[in-house]
Amino acid sequence: MSANRITDIPGIRVGHAQDLRLGSGVTALIFDDPVVAAVDVRGGGPGTRETDLLDPERTVERIDALFLSGGSAFGLDAGAGVMAALAEAGRGYAVGPARVPIVPGAVLFDLLNGGNKAWGRFSPYRDLGYAAACAAAADFALGSVGAATGATTANLKGGLGSASARVEGIMASIGALAAVNAFGRVTVGDGPCFWAGPYEIDAEFGGLGFPGRIPEDAFDWPRKGLAGANTTLAVVATDARLTKAQARRLAVMAQDGLARAIHPVHTPLDGDVVFAIATGRVPLADPVFDLARLGDAAARTLARAVAIGVHAATSLPGLDRMPPTWGECFGEWC
Repeated sequence: MSANRITDIPGIRVGHAQDLRLGSGVTALIFDDPVVAAVDVRGGGPGTRETDLLDPERTVERIDALFLSGGSAFGLDAGAGVMAALAEAGRGYAVGPARVPIVPGAVLFDLLNGGNKAWGRFSPYRDLGYAAACAAAADFALGSVGAATGATTANLKGGLGSASARVEGIMASIGALAAVNAFGRVTVGDGPCFWAGPYEIDAEFGGLGFPGRIPEDAFDWPRKGLAGANTTLAVVATDARLTKAQARRLAVMAQDGLARAIHPVHTPLDGDVVFAIATGRVPLADPVFDLARLGDAAARTLARAVAIGVHAATSLPGLDRMPPTWGECFGEWC
């Protein structure tokens, strides 16, 4: 039975760790077996770790885990925590008798959300990364958790969302996960409807559909924050068997899901990143047309995950710079 999570793809577990006083956290994706992975970076201000090795020409073919983190560049420390948890389990790329866990990741900016960022000499993200990896499971929470704990959008509290789908015409499945901390809006103007409304399944983010008439404020320029103080991080996953080059094309096509769910997106003010991973359990009958089907499904599924994350977000007591949640503004519409 589908849980409408990225973990509907067998072999993937997700864990969160957060500190509500800090107003930030980490999300770790742990793979039971190493997976093929790629990345596509569209935002103007990204913060990433180990993404160069995901290029198709690089030697290492597979990765052991991914992490998404708050904290801007400080959050890159989360990768060391995830590596520590994997090293304790004996995981990693074999170099003679040594094993090196391969853990790419990316960060979003949440340093100005009102949380206590006076952590002293060393940031807490290494420990949060370790805790998130240890908490990884098939069932995981959505909303104001993990990497999206302190996330915001132009008008509403951001959140972590996930969705999944079977891919029509082939045997493979797609899952998506997004930590939404966007410069733009996920809703159509300041109303309750989501830009991703046309792709919604079973009222998963309120069932309001798309407005019959586009409101006048739909394309108003957002007034959020500072340059670089944003970013939506996403992962799309499939059980299809892909090469690194094919996974890269999947990540490129999946970026359209952000464009369908957020306005504006991929700006100089964002660091938007989409990872694509493939567990390789289902061979593609046609490597060109089946990959095109996968990419189309990935974009639609990622758009849904973005809306689900904002719809599920909850308020965080003590963070005085947080915008209202979707539920606080529009809960009566459901």
